[in-house]
This record gives sequence, structure tokens and C-alpha cells, in this order.
Amino acid sequence: MPDTKSSSRSMALARIAVGIMFLFFAQYKLMHTDFANGGYQKYVTGYVEQTSVSFYKPVLRLTLRYAFFFAYAVAVAELLIGLSMVLGFWVRVFSVVGALFMFNLALATWRLPPGSAPWKYLGNQLETIPLFLLFLLFFTHNAGTTLGLDKQK
Repeated sequence: MPDTKSSSRSMALARIAVGIMFLFFAQYKLMHTDFANGGYQKYVTGYVEQTSVSFYKPVLRLTLRYAFFFAYAVAVAELLIGLSMVLGFWVRVFSVVGALFMFNLALATWRLPPGSAPWKYLGNQLETIPLFLLFLLFFTHNAGTTLGLDKQK
């Protein structure tokens, strides 16, 4: 029989590590004005012009109309995801938010520019798919109940 206590702790440590990464992402965006004042626009414009799937381009273009707002919305989402994962608080809710966040990023970066090597196609998603899958695992295993504030009574 597998050691469920050990696997729960491993899941909690993975959750905390992902949370720390998201806190670093948020910290950069919230502490430096570069992202809100041009960085977001640069990234999203690149996605629209080169890498996003065609049906998702209108959504990305819409965010560019309100780039300053969406830049901070991204930063706050990363902050809340990070805090949730580190503290183990509302992990199931923010696992869904995190999975949607990574799905959004996958749609924005799915395609490679013309002329790219075919093997890079899925390799381009190594930044998004593993985190997407981790968020699904955190949700299904209710990962906030071990080493977290979501402890069941």
C-alpha cells in the first residue's frame, strides 16, 4: 500500500514551490513599472503577431486596449495564486485560476513563427503544460490540506 502521508507531503512541497515561483513572477510585475508601462503590450503584441492560435487573437487584442489594467490584473492574479499555494489557503479555487491562467498562456504561445523546426512545437509549451497539469493535480488532491491552511477538521 502506498504511503499516503509521504505523497501528501510531496504534493504540498510541490504546491509551495509553485507558489514561490508565482510570487517571484508577481513581485517583478508589481514592484517594477516596466511591465505595466510597455512590457505587457510588448509580450501580448508578440503573441498576436507570432504565436497565438488564430481564434484567440481577438481576445488578446482586446486586452491591449486596456493594457495597463490587464498588466496589473495579471500581476495580481499571479500574487493571489502564489499566496494561495504557499499558504495552502483556498488551494482548490486558486488551482482552477492557475490552470486557466496557464491555459490562457498556452493559447497565446501555442504556435511558433514560420520557419521554426517542427520539434520545437510542443517544446515551446514546456513552460505552460507542466504547470497546468500541476494545478490540476493540486485541485484533484485537495493539496491545501497538508501543510496548509485548508486543513480539514
